[in-house]
Amino acid sequence: MKDINDLTKIALQVRRDIVRMIHAPKSGHPGGSLGCADFVVALYFSIMEYNAKNFTMEGKNEDVFYLSNGHIAPVWYSVLARAGFFDIKELSTLRKLNTRLQGHPTPEEKLPGIRVASGSLGQGLSVALGTALAKKLNNDNHYVFSLHGDGELEEGQIWEAAMFASARKIDNIIATIDYNGQQIDGPVNKVMPLGDLHAKWESFGWDVLEMNGHDFNDILNTIEKAKSLSGKGKPIVILMHTIMGKGVDFMEGTHKWHGVAPNDEQLAEALSQLEETLGDY
Repeated sequence: MKDINDLTKIALQVRRDIVRMIHAPKSGHPGGSLGCADFVVALYFSIMEYNAKNFTMEGKNEDVFYLSNGHIAPVWYSVLARAGFFDIKELSTLRKLNTRLQGHPTPEEKLPGIRVASGSLGQGLSVALGTALAKKLNNDNHYVFSLHGDGELEEGQIWEAAMFASARKIDNIIATIDYNGQQIDGPVNKVMPLGDLHAKWESFGWDVLEMNGHDFNDILNTIEKAKSLSGKGKPIVILMHTIMGKGVDFMEGTHKWHGVAPNDEQLAEALSQLEETLGDY
């Protein structure tokens, strides 16, 4: 388990990885990847129990994570590599021909850490709930974590899954919403207002928490609170407030960097703002 200083250094390196990975093929999604870096780093380096060297699709007797908003694959790939699931040198192959690091995660490529394809939005919560149910049936007391975009909540399958979770009292799942207020075509509130998300999730029978997705103390404390609520008959969701593009000033807070790769000059500017802490791949 890493302390806050270690987590901060890892997150800085992960953000460097993200912009370099996306720049190379001139394709990818930097905004959400940068915004979720702190959370995914905290999960893999301080919160979850897993065996990086002996990855299995079943994930028995370990915590399992599903990235539902699969377009932010670069942050996941970077963290998986830095956590020891595969060689960090493979990060240089993002979106290249025959790579295991597809633009959206897919299990067909046999990349350790990936259990389900998540290019199509809205499906990850259903998959996570299936795994959570399996763990309960197998008396496996570990957790299932999932991450979703706020724009993704416009998908109806999310709310079908939300109803199912509370109806079946699936209380070993901790779902997190990347609540950055941006999606590919603009601000979420202009594309499709979500209303009062806290009240909405509560009305679907979930315990709801909120946290700052860029404050490691808040992330760790909120996850501990979520764990304390588990096993009590209700699923748990965390509304995680983040800034799209966090860490690179010209990318922050705008949907324009949802799916645009930086050019050479922009890459150099981004890297000048992100300290190399663990060594580039």
